[in-house]
Amino acid sequence: MEKIDVTDIRLLRELQKNAKLTTKELGDRINLSASPTFERQKRLEREGYITRYVAKVDHRKLGNNLVVFCNIRLKHHSKKLGEEFVAAMQKIQEVTECYNTSGDFDYLIKIYLRNMEHYHDFVYNTLGVIDCIGSLHSVFVIAEEKTEAGIPVALDAK
Repeated sequence: MEKIDVTDIRLLRELQKNAKLTTKELGDRINLSASPTFERQKRLEREGYITRYVAKVDHRKLGNNLVVFCNIRLKHHSKKLGEEFVAAMQKIQEVTECYNTSGDFDYLIKIYLRNMEHYHDFVYNTLGVIDCIGSLHSVFVIAEEKTEAGIPVALDAK
């Protein structure tokens, strides 16, 4: 795997802003012609720096007006319960992110729901039937002040 350089960093930053740029448009923004830009982009894909391309969708336009972060504590710590929980999260459409965390809780999930009635139904009829969950604590988003799709890209990346 090659080490990335300043041009690769610029390319990654531009793609995170707009992944629909043509190779020529991308090249213009990073001061390269289309062919070397294309080759760099393909190399970054091959080497795993770029893992996929997605469209960022406005959840409110789809009626998902409630964003909830839910801390989950398993009944007890075991590989089996952890795998069972993660497998369940993979199947639930409303769960868009799931992290194994340290501290008082075992997992943090991000969920998108229509409203409080949907949340109530979700807690009791979706999460409530997952036997490995011991407890949960929900935090409701009041306002989204910053929602970046990209991640920081620095030259000292490995």
